[in-house]
Amino acid sequence: MTKEKITILYVDDEVNNLVSFKAVFRIKYNVITAISGEEAIKILRNHTVNIIITDQRMPHMTGVEFLESILVEYPDPIRILLTGYADMAAVIDAVNKGKIFHYLTKPWNEEELDITINRAFDVYKQKMDEREMNDKLSLSNEQLEFLLRQKLLS
Repeated sequence: MTKEKITILYVDDEVNNLVSFKAVFRIKYNVITAISGEEAIKILRNHTVNIIITDQRMPHMTGVEFLESILVEYPDPIRILLTGYADMAAVIDAVNKGKIFHYLTKPWNEEELDITINRAFDVYKQKMDEREMNDKLSLSNEQLEFLLRQKLLS
């Protein structure tokens, strides 16, 4: 059985960062890159993404604004915020509004980021497993209710 690659959407307004990230992680992960939050939203419409990694400081839309804007429509991907600035307000916003899983500073450390990606994917898998079990439980409950109604009517 082949193991499916983790799909990561990496959002950064600096082309060099996009190229570096893809060069480092493209063999291990399925990497999709976007130069802006707007482009990332278009990508999400056409791709299933497990993890979103975004830079905080981008023109037009910050990383937190991007994450907050997709929360309702795309709640499943695990979110990681990167920033080169020690901006506590951004971190607090990211946690409260963007529902981030982890916050890392730039420049990122390859090993630390890789560990964080794997931890994030474990959380993603757990969320998907819980959803599947809840769906099965709901179906079982519906079937039991149907059987009970049948029994009461007979």
